[in-house]
Amino acid sequence: MPRSLWRFAAFYFWYYAALGAYTPYVGRWVDALGHGGFVIGAMLGLWYGTRVLAPPTWAALTGRSARPGEWFVAGCVATTLCFAGFLFTREAWALLGVMAVFGLFYNAVMPQFEAMTLTALGPSPEQYGRLRVWGSVGFLLVASSYGALMDYVGAEAFPWLTLPLFVAMIISAWPHRHDRPPELPGPAVADAGHLFKRPGVRRFLLVAMLMQLGFGPFYVFYTLHLQAAGHSGAAIGALWAIGVTIEIAMFWQAPRLIARFGAARLLGVCLGVSVLRWALVSGFADLFWVMALAQTTHALSFATFHACCMRLITEYFPGRRAVAGQSLLYGFSSGVGGVLGAGLAALMWERGGGGVGAFAAGAVVAAIAWLVFALRQRDVTVGTT
Repeated sequence: MPRSLWRFAAFYFWYYAALGAYTPYVGRWVDALGHGGFVIGAMLGLWYGTRVLAPPTWAALTGRSARPGEWFVAGCVATTLCFAGFLFTREAWALLGVMAVFGLFYNAVMPQFEAMTLTALGPSPEQYGRLRVWGSVGFLLVASSYGALMDYVGAEAFPWLTLPLFVAMIISAWPHRHDRPPELPGPAVADAGHLFKRPGVRRFLLVAMLMQLGFGPFYVFYTLHLQAAGHSGAAIGALWAIGVTIEIAMFWQAPRLIARFGAARLLGVCLGVSVLRWALVSGFADLFWVMALAQTTHALSFATFHACCMRLITEYFPGRRAVAGQSLLYGFSSGVGGVLGAGLAALMWERGGGGVGAFAAGAVVAAIAWLVFALRQRDVTVGTT
């Protein structure tokens, strides 16, 4: 990889290293503060809600600026300052308020950075995977080690342990202060609305949303569910590491699998495997070897599923319409699906039997997604009008 691109790899590393602390362990911290499942679910629900609002708002601001790279650095600084607010908050209303502003900035900067990365790659977009993989490495190193670290120093230290990662993110953002995103002629909003009505599109987006909804218990309560089943922080970190490691490996192999079997066929397999995964996590959380086996299915239920969605979205939304397609997918899946998934997870955690009920609900949702996908006979021809 050219030396000039290492600064991009560095930012991916630290951005996702911070995410590797936040996603697996923020629920454990909020639980240690004495709050219940509804507060934890609301925290993650706000996280996903800001993923819908933040990117287009930030894009509108930076698009009018003659120095978008400086906006990017400013966004990273604002992210860190907002996260520092967690150092001084304990009450539920304060936690949710800090979460809302923190999520707005944290979820805003990455889409801008992705655009700057593609601009820097120019005619060599195939190099993207070699840069993005450093983000997964950062997530892996932190997620696998912070469980044991929090066992040692206490879960209440989570904000102090995580803040240095955001400071490192600012430092890695500084070399990009003069970078610019591409000036692309984006499609009109009407394109997205028109293409939304094409055969197969709505069903595909519904499946993607249901899959994300089924992941809700995993993102919100997986660490707490394993902790309640008697696993140590080190063991929980190891299980997170298994999932991310297999994710990295599968992202490299997914293009070959899609070329051989087709994205639609693989998507159905991923949905079926997800049903099995959440059923295992629901019923056998006390068995480490079963949880390790379940985590290996992350290769299909997350990595391959995501790769298949990317392939199908380019078929449903070809050419310059891809931006509209990505917007719809991001909004339905990460946005609506994420918020509903966090809400379902919190409800089942509090009223449906804790982790057992929450992950059983995840399995049911994944099964519904598979059924919706299987009943797509009229939608098999992609791109028809």
